[in-house]
Amino acid sequence: MTQVTVLTGRATLLSGSDKTSAIAKTPMTDACYLGWEGFEVDEQADRRLHGGVEKAVHHYPFEHYATWQHELGNLSVLRSAGAFGENLSTIGLLEHTVAVGDIFRLGEATLQVSQGRQPCWKLNLRFGVSDMALRLQNSGRTGWYYRVLEPGMVGCSDTLIKLDSPSPEWTLYRIWHSLYVDTLNFDVLSVIAGLEGLSDSWRKIASKRLQKRQVENWNPRLYSR
Repeated sequence: MTQVTVLTGRATLLSGSDKTSAIAKTPMTDACYLGWEGFEVDEQADRRLHGGVEKAVHHYPFEHYATWQHELGNLSVLRSAGAFGENLSTIGLLEHTVAVGDIFRLGEATLQVSQGRQPCWKLNLRFGVSDMALRLQNSGRTGWYYRVLEPGMVGCSDTLIKLDSPSPEWTLYRIWHSLYVDTLNFDVLSVIAGLEGLSDSWRKIASKRLQKRQVENWNPRLYSR
């Protein structure tokens, strides 16, 4: 059982850009319905790349904030949860211990870990750090997404309760290491391509690397505006 802060936000203009983003999240003050594609009062500005059933809820460990403050300084954006666009903020759950396919209960809703986060260039503007998205990707401190297995009401004081872990050996850290560090380990990629519980989009990344024998170009995601 893990205490959790639930955060939501609406799309607004990003600083220094004509693009909109809902990356700025603030704590929820009232109970809210969590549906198949996220919290009813939450929003994603670009539905092509964010949100959807496989990325309905974003979780980011609050422990990482102290590390980022050490590396980047005391940025105002890091003074409270919600800096990374997370819907759930906790202490006690990390990429090293949470695995793909893990199932949790939150209020009346049931969630399943679907994939890690692929950071995009909007983080660069959010933090005022030109390579923030790359830093996040390289750090392994990416957070993760859930799909919703059972919608329901979620309250501000609800706890996150782990129900099952069908593939505990496939932690988010292990998946991250395979996709961003040991990028062309074809034996591991073969397993990831068929890993039950992992999102279709991430299994396709593994499949394409197996077919092309090369890593995809990350620059458009990390730097495009």
